[in-house]
Amino acid sequence: MDYIKKLSRFIVPYKRYGYLNIFFNVLYALFSTLAMVSLMPMINVLFGETEKLTIKPVYKGIKELKSFGEDYLNYFVTTTNESDGPQQTLLYMIILIISLFLLKNIFNYLALFFITFLRNGVLKDLRDSIYNKVLTLPISYYSEKKKGDIIARISGDVNEVKNSLLAVLELIVKEPLTIVFAIVTMFTISMKLTIFVFLFIPVAGLIISRIGKSLKKKSNRVQTEQGVFLSTLEETLSGLKVIKGFNSEKRFNDKFQASTNRFYNFSNVLMNRQNLASPASEFLGIATIAALLWY
Repeated sequence: MDYIKKLSRFIVPYKRYGYLNIFFNVLYALFSTLAMVSLMPMINVLFGETEKLTIKPVYKGIKELKSFGEDYLNYFVTTTNESDGPQQTLLYMIILIISLFLLKNIFNYLALFFITFLRNGVLKDLRDSIYNKVLTLPISYYSEKKKGDIIARISGDVNEVKNSLLAVLELIVKEPLTIVFAIVTMFTISMKLTIFVFLFIPVAGLIISRIGKSLKKKSNRVQTEQGVFLSTLEETLSGLKVIKGFNSEKRFNDKFQASTNRFYNFSNVLMNRQNLASPASEFLGIATIAALLWY
């Protein structure tokens, strides 16, 4: 959160895109939940697992909204099945499901569409601010700092802000809302099964946090090493005449290759850890589903 506070002055000019992103993320989370649960009551009625309703239900207030929704869906499927047949009822079900998933993905696209302007705007202003700082710093600063480090800051580090911090900012509304809607729905369907799922959350959270901390450490090493070989490149280009005059090509070549080799090794470790994240989370999800099926 400290990083977000530091970036807040760059985010504020584009806050309207952030508000639009939040609005469409709310709709995305809502329709994502509706799309997943809407099929269950209709299947139950269609295959005779729920008592069919032939009398139209009456709305009695917000407290009974859930039961009213289920009863009305039951009534609609029952009456349609009796009047038009199961094939026509199934067609209506398919249209409803496709419509819900279509709306869900449209809202997801709109949320991503507006956050794009915020992300790219922040990156543009961040680069402009760094360049302005480069121009205003005293000459003595550059005698102590390597120019390659500064080049790495304005290129690589800014992209890391895009790939990590702004990616988190993009999901900070979408994922919590999706989780909240999903948990409410889960408790509505079965409180026992929901509590049973929560037993696995601390274990999964511990494993994922370990992977995340490892990724942060490895990413810092990659960025540092990128600054080293860019500095070597800058020194080579600036003093090429001197290097050739003293026949130091091999020394600088060895120095550059040693840095790129370290960058190669660090990048391999980082990418392998990143590649581990998706399979690990998928396996944890499947393990939870398997435990639920057993329970």
